[in-house]
Amino acid sequence: MRIRIRHETTYRYAEPPRTAVQHLRLSPRNHDGQHVVDWRIDVDRDCRLVQSEDAFGNTLHRFSVDGPIESISTVVEGEVTTFDMTGVVSGAVERFPPILYMRETPLTTPSAAIGDFARETTSKESGTLAKLHALLGAIHESLAFDAAATHAATTAAECFEHRKGVCQDFSHLFIACARGIGAPARYVSGYFLGSDGEDQVAGHAWAEAYVEDLGWVAFDPTHGVAPQEHHVRVAVALDYLGAAPIRGAHSGGAGETLDVKVRVAQAAAFSQSQSQSQSQ
Repeated sequence: MRIRIRHETTYRYAEPPRTAVQHLRLSPRNHDGQHVVDWRIDVDRDCRLVQSEDAFGNTLHRFSVDGPIESISTVVEGEVTTFDMTGVVSGAVERFPPILYMRETPLTTPSAAIGDFARETTSKESGTLAKLHALLGAIHESLAFDAAATHAATTAAECFEHRKGVCQDFSHLFIACARGIGAPARYVSGYFLGSDGEDQVAGHAWAEAYVEDLGWVAFDPTHGVAPQEHHVRVAVALDYLGAAPIRGAHSGGAGETLDVKVRVAQAAAFSQSQSQSQSQ
């Protein structure tokens, strides 16, 4: 499937800062399940994008801007061809052995209730893969999607306590449960092609867990599915903080607001939509 993505992010400041620095994890990499056809990043400020790789092998761009700065807008646009790998992730850049992904973080530390949930959910299953699929279904059925019930620092324990959150929270909870049953697990940021093709207010997130003799397998607890050709994988880390699309800091200033618009569609439909918009 050929998927076209346009991701616009704008930071605005009530009191302009003197300088700002941003780190971008917005560029997907090739692996057996996807091929990047084209990809570009544009920043509406006079700056130099410096490309490198972070510790996990994600493509990282960073830039700094001198102020005073009233706003910074970043536009990412590109096309990716995806393939149905039934959730198995192979051919991706791997910097660490799977055991590293047993490491807990503040966002993924399991509570006693999460531990009980993971054990009860998987008690009748044999084999790691079956247990992980049981967790996938149970989390999807037990939690409600509610953007008003969460924030960037919401933990897996808080999400499970309130039984609601967004894809970031669902993924943290899945990771906590997977590690709780002995399966290394990690956070994945990327994009999801929905059926309606409407503008989205953010990218997407899911998880991957390691299964012996199979490798890394992807799980999307928000949609209750194994990611296939509708998912575009961008970055991996222990949790959201390590794979966040944009992280940054600024010197001086105050009153920061953020506006995000994401458009994900099949390439042909995206081009048709763009042509209609330009003709209106």
